[in-house]
Amino acid sequence: MEKAKLRVGLVGTGYVAKQRADALRRDGRVDLVGVAGHTQEKTEAFARNFHCPVVFSSWQELVAKDDVDLVAICTINRDHGAIAKAALSRGKHVIMEYPLSLEVAEAEELVSLAKTQNKLLHVEHIELLGGWHQALKQHLSKVGNIFYVRYNTIKPENPAPRKWTYNHDYFGFPLLGALSRLHRLVDLFGKVLTVNCHNRFWATETDYYQSCLCVAQLSFHSGLLAQVIYAKGETLWQAERKFEVYGDGGGLLFNGDTAIFVKGKGETTPIEIGSRQGLFAKDTAIVLDHLFHGSPLYVTPEESLYTLKVGDAARRSAETGLTVVVED
Repeated sequence: MEKAKLRVGLVGTGYVAKQRADALRRDGRVDLVGVAGHTQEKTEAFARNFHCPVVFSSWQELVAKDDVDLVAICTINRDHGAIAKAALSRGKHVIMEYPLSLEVAEAEELVSLAKTQNKLLHVEHIELLGGWHQALKQHLSKVGNIFYVRYNTIKPENPAPRKWTYNHDYFGFPLLGALSRLHRLVDLFGKVLTVNCHNRFWATETDYYQSCLCVAQLSFHSGLLAQVIYAKGETLWQAERKFEVYGDGGGLLFNGDTAIFVKGKGETTPIEIGSRQGLFAKDTAIVLDHLFHGSPLYVTPEESLYTLKVGDAARRSAETGLTVVVED
C-alpha cells in the first residue's frame, strides 16, 4: 500500500468492536472514519468515545462509501457473510471476527471473491496468538505420540443474559459461533476425519435460550481422538476452562491460568503461560503490517474455512444423530 492512511469503517459497537476500534485508533497508519451499529444511541456514544467522525445509519451505507478502504466486521455472527460479500464486491479490504460465515457455501464464495478482487480477507483467530496456544505449541513435543485431547469451556451464567450470544439465529450453532474451540485443535493437530456431536438447548422462548451444552468427538486423520465441550448458561454450576493433552510420553494439563507437564510416576513440571491481554491489538498490528509492508499473516481465510467445515459437520451430526465425515 501507499503511505497514505488507511481509511477504516467499523461495523459493530459491542465489546469486540471496542477492542478493535481502540487498536485501530492507536495506530498512526489508520483513520477510523465511521461506524455503523444496531441502535442509534449506542452508535453515537461509540463514535464519541473513539472519535469517529461519521455515524452511518446502516452497514449497507458504510460499505457503499468510496472513502472507506477497509471494513472491520465486529457484529453478530449471522451478518458476517453478507457484510463481507458487499465490502469485497466494492473493492474493499475486510477484517472480521470469526466465523467467516455461518454457511459453508457462503464462506467458500467469500474466499474466492477476495482472490478475484485481490483484496485482503482476514478472519481474526486470536486464540492462536494467546498464551495458552503458544505454550501448547512449545511443549507439545514432550508428550510423545498424542492419542487423546480434551478441551472444555463451561461458563455458568444465572440469569443468562438476553443478548445475541444466546440467540439461535444471531450466534449460530454453538460450535460455529464459538469456532475458536475447534480452530485451536485443527491448528495443533491437522485434518479431521469424522465428527460425532450432541447438542442440547434449554429455552423458554423461540429465539433465545437460557443454556446450551454441546459435546463433540473429533477423530483426526492422525488417529488422535479429541473431545470438545462448549457449554454456557443457567443449567451449568461450575466454570471450567481446561485443555488436556495425553501422549505415550506424558501429558499437558492446562487449567485456567495454570499449566503443568506430567510424566513418569506423576512427576510434574510447571509451564509458564503468557498473557491473554492485548490480543486484538496484536491481531490488528499484524494485519496492518501485512497491508503496508507485505509481512505474513498468522492465519489464512482458507484455514478458517476448513475449521468452519468441521463445525458444520458437528452441526449436521447433532441434527441427524449420525457421525459425519469432514470434507476438505
